Amino acid sequence: VAGENFDQSPLRRTFKSKVLAHYPQNIEWNPFDQDAVNMLCMPKGLSFRTQADNRDPQLHSFIITREDGSRTYGFVLTFYEEVTSKQICTAMQTLYQMHNAEQYSSVCASSSCSMDSLASSIDEGDATSLAKLQRYNSYDINRDTLYVSKCICLITPLPFMQACKKFLIQLYKAVTSQQPPPLPLESYIHNILYEVPLPPPGRSLKFYGVYEPIICQRPGPNELPLSDYPLREVFELLGLENLVQVFTCVLLEMQILLYSQ
Repeated sequence: VAGENFDQSPLRRTFKSKVLAHYPQNIEWNPFDQDAVNMLCMPKGLSFRTQADNRDPQLHSFIITREDGSRTYGFVLTFYEEVTSKQICTAMQTLYQMHNAEQYSSVCASSSCSMDSLASSIDEGDATSLAKLQRYNSYDINRDTLYVSKCICLITPLPFMQACKKFLIQLYKAVTSQQPPPLPLESYIHNILYEVPLPPPGRSLKFYGVYEPIICQRPGPNELPLSDYPLREVFELLGLENLVQVFTCVLLEMQILLYSQ
């Protein structure tokens, strides 16, 4: 089901997403909130691409804060996989045909063209315009490959961003690689869920991902809280002047709102 963005072309619309599977099914001290995780994993909804679009994987994180103040951290890797359902591909082409027909109708309506003038104008410039519209704003099931967004997410009690990022990237490579990994994928998922413990305060932990070992550190009781987010990215995203201004506002205890697309 598409969202309320029908003025956009079908490949630029967003569609309703859902959780396909989660493991383990239930944890008493940390119940799984399916609606919240679904919304935070895909805040803009499900999206489609073709071979002409950028499909590089992207990683983002989120925090779920409960009523008692406890926090749960989520780390999400979003990627695109090829749509194998012919029914979905056919539906996308139908959406494009409807969209282009509506676009062309609105062009004619705005120019107040009659049937006679329409017939004459189609032979001239409008036919070229329509051809361009259909060529650059279309999806051809016989020519294009359709891809859909998908997420894999790790939910943790502490913000081990770098460790989770490395594990998700390795898991993604194992899923998309032509050569299968040394062990079944279920083995690596079972290992990180049930066999890799939290490192004790003030200690480091080394565990094995799919292809390479991964190290995570936990600060001690007398150390600053864990902040595993790279400071360089903050400078790249905000810029030096904005970051100084934000830091000044923090020191002055001002209210701060960060807005982003």
